[in-house]
Amino acid sequence: MENGRPLESSNPPAIETSDLTRRFGELTAVDRLNLSVAQGTIFGLLGPNGAGKSTIIKMLTTLLRPSAGTARVAGFDVLTAPRAVRRRIGYVPQLLSADGALTGIENLRLSATLYGVPPGEVRARIDEALHFMGLEDAAPRLVRTYSGGMIRRLELAQAMLHRPAVLFLDEPTIGLDPVARSSVWERLVELQKHHGATVFLTTHDMEEAEVLCSELGIMHEGRIAVLGTPQDLKTSVGPQATLNDVFAHYSGGAISEAGEYRNVRTTRSTIRRLG
Repeated sequence: MENGRPLESSNPPAIETSDLTRRFGELTAVDRLNLSVAQGTIFGLLGPNGAGKSTIIKMLTTLLRPSAGTARVAGFDVLTAPRAVRRRIGYVPQLLSADGALTGIENLRLSATLYGVPPGEVRARIDEALHFMGLEDAAPRLVRTYSGGMIRRLELAQAMLHRPAVLFLDEPTIGLDPVARSSVWERLVELQKHHGATVFLTTHDMEEAEVLCSELGIMHEGRIAVLGTPQDLKTSVGPQATLNDVFAHYSGGAISEAGEYRNVRTTRSTIRRLG
C-alpha cells in the first residue's frame, strides 16, 4: 500500500490504525491504538473524561499529528495525505460550529465553499441536505433562533454537503432533550443505511451507544480495553449486565460527568448553547 493512495481492496476498512500513539510531554494520551472500522457502520467510542477519545478523533481528522504509529481514513494516510483525508470526511465537534448570526442556508453556503463543493452543485446539495434533515422551513431563519436539536441537524447537514465517506461526531447529542436526541438518532441511522456513510462517534450516553452502534470500543487510560457489539459486551460481563455495567467493568469506574474542570466547563458551555 502506497501512502496517499487508496487501499487496494474490494472492501477496505473505513478507518484503520496501527500502533497509533499521541504523547503530550511525559503523558501518553493514546497508547498504541490498533483499530479497524468497517465501511458503512456506526462505531461508538466510550470512555471516561481524559481516556483519549477526543485525541483519537483529532488525529483521525488530521487536526493533531500522531507521535507514532499510522492511521488511514477512507483509504488515505493521515500523515502523508491529510488533504485527501479531509476531502472525504465530515466532522461535527462537541462545541457549537454553526454561526448563530447567519441563517441556516447561509451557514450551508459557507460550508459548501469551505468543503469545495462544485459551484454548479451547491444549490442542489443544500436543498438535498435541508430536506434530509427536515430543515426546509427553518433555512431562512437566523440560527440563533433554532432549538438545540435543529442546530445539531444543521451541523450534520453542513458536514454531509460534500458527501463524506466517514463522519466523525464528538458527543453529538449532549445537552439535547429526548425528542431532539431521537430526531438526531433517526438522521444518523438514515445517513448510514441509505447513504452508506461510516459514522464514528464518541458518547457518554449508554442508550445512544446501544441504539446506534453496531460496534463499540471502551477506552481506559489511553488504550481500548475491549471491542465488540453491544450485546457481546454485555454477555461478557454477565447474563443481566447493562452497558452501564460494561462501562464500569472495562473503563475502571462508573459513568460520571465529573472529570476535570475544563471538561465540565466544555460540557456545560455546549448545553447552554444548544439549550
